[in-house]
Amino acid sequence: MRKFKQLAAAAALSAVMAVSMVACSDSDSDSDTPTISFKGVKAPETETEKRSILVSDKATINGKEYSIGYHTILRSGDKPSSDSEVFGQLYDMNGNKVLNPTDSSEYVSSDNDFSSLLTGMDGNMYMISHFESVPAGMYLTKLNQNTSGVLTAEKTRHIDFSGVKGGWVHCAGSVTPWGTHLGSEEYEPNAKLVDATTGKFNDTYGNRMALYFGLATNLTTAGAYASMNIYDYGWQTELAVQNYSNVTVTKHYTMGRVAHELAYVMPDKKTAYISDDGTNVGLFRFVADTAADLSSGTLYAAKWNQTSAAGAGSADLTWISLGHATNAEVKAMLNAKVKYTDIFDEVDLTVSGATCPTTHKEINTTYGRQCLMVKTGMEKAASRLETRRYAAMLGATTEFRKMEGITHDPAKNVMYLALSEIGNGMLDNGSNDAGGPNHIKVAKNTCGAVYALDLDANYVAKNMYPVIAGKPLTTDYGAADNSQAYPSTSAFVNNKCALDGIANPDNLTFMPGYKTLIIGEDTGEGHENDMIWSYNIETKALTRIQTTPFGSETTSPYFYPNYHGFAYLMSVIQHPYGEATAGMPAANSAADRRAYTGFVGPFPAMSK
Repeated sequence: MRKFKQLAAAAALSAVMAVSMVACSDSDSDSDTPTISFKGVKAPETETEKRSILVSDKATINGKEYSIGYHTILRSGDKPSSDSEVFGQLYDMNGNKVLNPTDSSEYVSSDNDFSSLLTGMDGNMYMISHFESVPAGMYLTKLNQNTSGVLTAEKTRHIDFSGVKGGWVHCAGSVTPWGTHLGSEEYEPNAKLVDATTGKFNDTYGNRMALYFGLATNLTTAGAYASMNIYDYGWQTELAVQNYSNVTVTKHYTMGRVAHELAYVMPDKKTAYISDDGTNVGLFRFVADTAADLSSGTLYAAKWNQTSAAGAGSADLTWISLGHATNAEVKAMLNAKVKYTDIFDEVDLTVSGATCPTTHKEINTTYGRQCLMVKTGMEKAASRLETRRYAAMLGATTEFRKMEGITHDPAKNVMYLALSEIGNGMLDNGSNDAGGPNHIKVAKNTCGAVYALDLDANYVAKNMYPVIAGKPLTTDYGAADNSQAYPSTSAFVNNKCALDGIANPDNLTFMPGYKTLIIGEDTGEGHENDMIWSYNIETKALTRIQTTPFGSETTSPYFYPNYHGFAYLMSVIQHPYGEATAGMPAANSAADRRAYTGFVGPFPAMSK
């Protein structure tokens, strides 16, 4: 981490001000309080509108109206210059292009996800972009900014991950207060599926990682595990840009191994909250030993102590320590090829008549109901390599469903957390509670909710309560006000959540000082077209500011109050036409399926 400390000093002087870095004053005087409002866009109604990107074209900031729009920086498959690579082309550990095993075509991903705006040690403007694939990819793009603030790509290249055995499902991310990129590896592969004798990995999704190692066959082939260690994936990854040719990549094993949606570092530069995406997942908090250095620290898991079942439910939170670790300690375990069976003794509860003995702990996590005991001396391995299972064994809550985005309002010291759905283990005594403690007992809401968490002076979350939730419908509707009912056979209507509200909130970002929360959606049947909303936390005004084409996901909206003199709301449109629902028309061409990495804006600088 020494390199990161050196980079931090220069990065702190840069114009990159991510959300966590700016604490705008929140004056009691109305005339002195910053304000923003967007001209709303309607919900798409015609097929043409549903195939398009609709976006707000006006924003009023502190009483003055500005013209804005959606600006594409790069689409998957773009090559901005002769010395660029193809944006989204995936590469293996030897720097060779990954080929699609079905037809040997070059594998160009349209799973664009989080893209950060950074300033390199050389003073230039850069963007790091995620590709949420297996194998995964990250790209470094050198940016240009014109006098109006519009950002364009000068050149782009893939970032070499061979030093950390490749990347896995890079989902959301954040920018640290010291100006580095903090990325995620989502849906960690289940190490229990590795046969301890043959080394076969019995998982179709994970087998695509064989492509990274140049394997002609997949990882179900005996001995292929010698090329790939399942525990190499499922981590937080920090990247620091020195210049276009030099990016430092570090996986932070001490932050735990779960289905990382993202980690978000608080202004103290030590506390990071980690969201865990999936069914029966947990909420985690990491506290670094040293500010701006994530290489060692203590990991905690939340316990939900319910105070109300109203709405999406409220609770007080207590935090259970999973212990201290360093990157080096965990890396040594990876090098030693520690296996799942080295960590746990398990009683198979699927055997007829089997019960969990008192020497073991019965839990229910993403991987279902299990009866486990940590083997002697393997507690630290369990805490980092099998973080969610170990947290459940210690009494933490692993009943959350689809935990997604995190953001922070520095003025009120409130954190916001999105849960894309309220269901499964969050319900009272459902099948996902079997074997577990049944901490969460709330009503189902397939449209999801955004929660607030009040933080204390040390950035410890004290509670959790809903601030806005989607509104499930029993009938499909087509009009923006939900008054126009379409026939159930309509090919273009599939909205299970009210169109005047959110559906399946995914990533979040906050406009500090402006009391405005930005909410992106990852929805299928909730809304036929995924949307991005602005939500004023005081007035409760909800405004639709962007919609995306059929089958897209709005990934990782992220606000930059002052990036080289302008403000930007990053907005990535992942895999258009990629998540088909019944009756949805197909793309008109292959070009329509290319993803978009871009931004809404530009805005004038919005930091005081």
